[in-house]
Amino acid sequence: MNIYVLMKRTFDTEEKITLNNGQIAEDGAEFIINPYDEYAVEEAIQVRDANGGEITVVTVGGEESEKELRTALAMGCDKAVLINTEDDLDYGDQYTTAKILAEFLKGKEIDLILAGNVAIDGGSGQVGPRVAELLNIPYVTTITKLEINGKNAKVVRDVEGDSEVIETSLPLLVTAQQGLNEPRYPSLPGIMKAKKKPLEKLELDDLDLDEDEVEAKTKTIEIYLPPKKEAGKVLSGDLADQVKELVQLLHSEAKVV
Repeated sequence: MNIYVLMKRTFDTEEKITLNNGQIAEDGAEFIINPYDEYAVEEAIQVRDANGGEITVVTVGGEESEKELRTALAMGCDKAVLINTEDDLDYGDQYTTAKILAEFLKGKEIDLILAGNVAIDGGSGQVGPRVAELLNIPYVTTITKLEINGKNAKVVRDVEGDSEVIETSLPLLVTAQQGLNEPRYPSLPGIMKAKKKPLEKLELDDLDLDEDEVEAKTKTIEIYLPPKKEAGKVLSGDLADQVKELVQLLHSEAKVV
């Protein structure tokens, strides 16, 4: 099977976000594979091990994304591709990323594409479905189970507290939801092998794309941190007095009654 994983580099989930001149400060910050993409990587490895084939993990970004690609290779992916847009694009959105990925994948023999359900930094969940639409292949989002039988697939997807079972055919794109699997940690032998696995680097010119074709469809107007949460207020005294004070505070301060 020819399996592709769409991967994104995101802030570590424990990283404290700070702003510098209205922009998110990246200097000194820790980055990781987007956690939902880790589920996609793990599922790709399990599908390959069960059915044979090869896994290529692909990302769009700058040179610094090589670290996360090497991590995916250490987990067990076979090849990696970095589409470097650092010198070509000042700003991109989900349309930009999907257009670039679809152009890379166009014309390739594809059986299965896996991606994370959402990226924890943007949370739009658009890139996977957009890529599938551009490639004109079926897709299923938020999956929690995947079974491959020849050229057919049976998928269970999360529908906010319930499950939906879908049967479809390959080629197919799916996006991974939490609970699909338990991503493995890269082993020491895996880390050593990853250093020798192929990592191809491409730019927009290599895909016969120019900046106008991938120009973002959205624009960020302002970035700001949420306001600090004020300390709570502890009521004291008799229960009846606490109730009266609570009602008064809800009316005068919270303005909800």
